[in-house]
Amino acid sequence: MIELTKENFEAEVLECTDKAVFVDFWSDGCEVCIELMPGVHELEAKYCDKIKFASLNIKGARRLAISQQVMGLPAMIVYSQGEIMGRISPDDIDEDIDNIENFIEAIYKNL
Repeated sequence: MIELTKENFEAEVLECTDKAVFVDFWSDGCEVCIELMPGVHELEAKYCDKIKFASLNIKGARRLAISQQVMGLPAMIVYSQGEIMGRISPDDIDEDIDNIENFIEAIYKNL
């Protein structure tokens, strides 16, 4: 999983043209984010042929997260050609990796 920063976000996500990019927005203080992380890494292994996986710890990148309309954690967004294809918010995730996989699967089928 690629670790994003405010310095490499544009190049790794918005300018990526070879694959869709799944971005996991998280923070050290978000217990649910940390609990879900191993499951997200497993999803990366399953879907990495069509989707590039990356994560952004919003600590130190809050303005970037806000610019992407991330208002709560955990939040996950899939980008394609710099455009948002879909997003899953804290209310949708509900501490369940199955909800995240269903979200990825729906996008994966359309790639």
